[in-house]
Amino acid sequence: MAMKKNHIEEDVYILAIESSCDETAAAVVKNGREVLSNVISSQIALHTVYGGVVPEIASRKHIEKINQVIEAALLEANVTLKEIDAIGVTYGPGLVGALLVGVAEAKALAYAAKKPLVGVHHIEGHISANFIEHPELEPPFLCLIVSGGHTHLVIVKDYGEFEILGRTRDDAAGEAFDKVARAVGLGYPGGPKIDKAAKEGNPDAISFPRAKVEGNVYDFSFSGLKSAVLNYINHGKMMGEEINVPDLAASFQKAVVDVLVSHTIAAAKEYGIKKIAIAGGVASNSALREEMALACKRNGADFYYPSPIYCTDNAAMIAAAAYYEYINGARAGWDLNAVPNLKLGER
Repeated sequence: MAMKKNHIEEDVYILAIESSCDETAAAVVKNGREVLSNVISSQIALHTVYGGVVPEIASRKHIEKINQVIEAALLEANVTLKEIDAIGVTYGPGLVGALLVGVAEAKALAYAAKKPLVGVHHIEGHISANFIEHPELEPPFLCLIVSGGHTHLVIVKDYGEFEILGRTRDDAAGEAFDKVARAVGLGYPGGPKIDKAAKEGNPDAISFPRAKVEGNVYDFSFSGLKSAVLNYINHGKMMGEEINVPDLAASFQKAVVDVLVSHTIAAAKEYGIKKIAIAGGVASNSALREEMALACKRNGADFYYPSPIYCTDNAAMIAAAAYYEYINGARAGWDLNAVPNLKLGER
């Protein structure tokens, strides 16, 4: 059984590092929920030129920035490394080169400062982002994690204990957003640009498919939807028709949101769960937030979501997850390594 935060009498300060993709981030969090600093160095401008994240460039930029963001996080939190109780770091999943930079830095800091090291699963970090702004939220609850690389529907049974109900069979929701945005010329990153364009469009203008996956009603598939959108665009070009980008964005977004919300609510009903949370980059999508809030209200469920800054990759969420791992006795050895395809629940 996991140890609850109120079982710890002394304050615990976690310094965490996140470098799984294209954000170099460091944060100091007190007792798993109070953010003292959350410093993020974004690489979006660098990768926009290429229409997506270039792993080699991401890794090099992490090396350049990581010491700066850690120093800034400690300074902003007004604590020294000596006052830190443990160092948390994302070790998977993610881009292997990017992860290695963070893991190597965390191991070096922990070794030099004689501090415990805690390895954190990136998706567990996203889930834990909900603890930061919702002090009343405690497991068990249902959480939908939607990002560029992941789409998971999980029951958070306890801190660090998860039951995966569904996951994507192909493209993650965020990946589909990026590919559709690129196809209609909106550019990278696709999520915010589709969201913005959709506000000017009619979500019922174009009928796109909602995939049902054989074998597990809670699994997701977005490759068919992505292909349908690309086929619609190509057909329009062949016929010399102008594509109404806001209508397409709104219709595509509605198809994604419908599936995400319907799966989540169906699972909540089946398992009798009245607390629902969302997490990950796509959790900042305005249509998803609005539709999930309405669905939760209709079904008498409480709805939790992080602020946008805690939806995208950040180190505060990693520190929150590391805190609960730390008080449960989890410690990583000096052999901690990057695991790019790490599954949720694996150690």
